[in-house]
Amino acid sequence: MLDGDELAFVEVRYRSRIDFGAGADTVDLRKQQRLVATARHYLAHRGTDNRPCRFDVVSVAKTNYRLRFEWIRNAFAP
Repeated sequence: MLDGDELAFVEVRYRSRIDFGAGADTVDLRKQQRLVATARHYLAHRGTDNRPCRFDVVSVAKTNYRLRFEWIRNAFAP
């Protein structure tokens, strides 16, 4: 996704219940490493015009029959 001049790689995580934490909590080190590897592959094959990049996480949770969204910009660094 482009956000201004930055290229944001966005991971969306959904939880139907928050009893065991938010969706963002599931983006552990192993998942981060996989996202970084995927981003590197994308950048190597697609090119970026030297744009700055970042990793965001969008956490979606169902609470009281409603969806709650949390957008975490710069959720982690490679």
